[in-house]
Amino acid sequence: MAIKGSLKEASLADVLQLLALGQKTGCLAVTDRTNLGHIYFNRGQISYASLVNRRDRIGDILVKNGKITQGQLHAAIDQQIRHRDKRVGELLVESGAIAREELEHYMRLQIEEAVYFLFTWTRGSFNFEADVQPEEQDFLVAINPETLVLEGARRVDEWSLIEKKIPSLDIIFTVDERRIAASQVTLTEHQQRLVPLLDGTRDFTRLVEDSGLVEFDVGKALYGLITAGFVHRTGRSEPQAAEVGDARVDEHRNLGIAFYKTGMLDEATREFRRVVELRPSDGSAYFHLGLIAVKQAHWQDAAGHFNQAAERGGPRPGVLHNLALAYEKAGRFEEAEGTYAEAASKARRNTRIMTSWGIVALQRGDYEVAAGRLDRAREVGGDEIPTAMWFWARSLAAAALEEVEEAEVLLREGLEAHPDNVVLRNNRAVLLELLGDLDQAEEALRAALAEDPSVPQLSKNLGDLHYRAGRYDEAWDAYQRAVKLQPKLGDDVYFKLGNIAYKRLDRESAASLWRKALELNPGHELAQTNLDTVSALA
Repeated sequence: MAIKGSLKEASLADVLQLLALGQKTGCLAVTDRTNLGHIYFNRGQISYASLVNRRDRIGDILVKNGKITQGQLHAAIDQQIRHRDKRVGELLVESGAIAREELEHYMRLQIEEAVYFLFTWTRGSFNFEADVQPEEQDFLVAINPETLVLEGARRVDEWSLIEKKIPSLDIIFTVDERRIAASQVTLTEHQQRLVPLLDGTRDFTRLVEDSGLVEFDVGKALYGLITAGFVHRTGRSEPQAAEVGDARVDEHRNLGIAFYKTGMLDEATREFRRVVELRPSDGSAYFHLGLIAVKQAHWQDAAGHFNQAAERGGPRPGVLHNLALAYEKAGRFEEAEGTYAEAASKARRNTRIMTSWGIVALQRGDYEVAAGRLDRAREVGGDEIPTAMWFWARSLAAAALEEVEEAEVLLREGLEAHPDNVVLRNNRAVLLELLGDLDQAEEALRAALAEDPSVPQLSKNLGDLHYRAGRYDEAWDAYQRAVKLQPKLGDDVYFKLGNIAYKRLDRESAASLWRKALELNPGHELAQTNLDTVSALA
């Protein structure tokens, strides 16, 4: 079940409760159109949460809260350069800078605060992708979402009041310390931490960064100080233009990558287009736009974007490989051939490029060239087991060269390496039938269908097997499953279904099925002949 929609139509609290009740595992991506947040679930429990373009790194939080020193943090970061398999938090614990229990406490707070911050978003959209797990982190939690909903709702209500006093994050505040001293009031812990920072140079964002507090706590503390008359506005921050340019490019790029990873392709396209607008020479933005177009099967657009990426970032093998693939899918085989050749010349030992180059020769009907390139791909791969795609292509090339037994050997080897690949199972069944081993062919197809009944070609091929054997009732059932999964699977299926219906003396159904065959292929002469015959008998 897809879980996606607009935050105007469904609140984040409702979505969290739905995922909790369904015991879902995966990633909920939430956007407010200017930022992106992720909440990860494991069997209905929140396991991690993060916000893109937000300074909430655990090292900075620990320093700002006085749990470690800046020197200890720098030492851990330097050590991480030599031990990239370890996280900063783990290295801080190993060095004795902080106890594991205290680290885990702040990590949990960081995750909870990220979720609370997302509750304040009322515009934008959400999208849940099942079975997506967070990248390796220092610490994962198990939080019942319902425990955060009440606190989140309370904070939303309070934010609506806070925003009346702090309508923009670039406002700079100054404190009147003499008035505070004269009033003899007792400030909260958070207010006491903020007062020394309210010197007329820091805006709200800088206060969050320099205080070590989260946005909500800074907003709440400031709201109280402003309401009491102890703090007033003195202006707005004005970042340097060059820095803003770089920051905006990085922000849009980070958002684009995050949207792309979570399958929110329209949002990702928007962000990478903004990168291009701000920095037209950015080849990587065009490359990502090409990847998005590939996912959407917009092959002409993908080719255009990859061409732009090659012009701006250089004709790197990865860019050329994707450009050639876009040409191939768009049916521009000559251009695909030339581009694959250029990519292969720049990466002579890249098995993926060599395999793709072989496949385009296969599609052009140049089977000997395809076999040669695919054999070269396996050779440069050394001891590496070829991909399922390689076995599929090389076996087809062998079959096209009438080396049917070799093709069957290749498919058997491919299935030993990739036992769950349904396409290889299907192709092997077809070859077994060509070799006359009908029992094994049927057994292979039934095993593949048991593994994945959603592949229409499997049911179609099983139907063909039954049809040729004169087992028409079984063929009918198999064909019906195939067209239910893919109504436009092929005119051949409807033609044979029509023949079976005619054998059952159901002329009306037979005529209807032959008409469907003609809709898909107006040149199907036998279907037209059968239809004319039935019409003449009517």
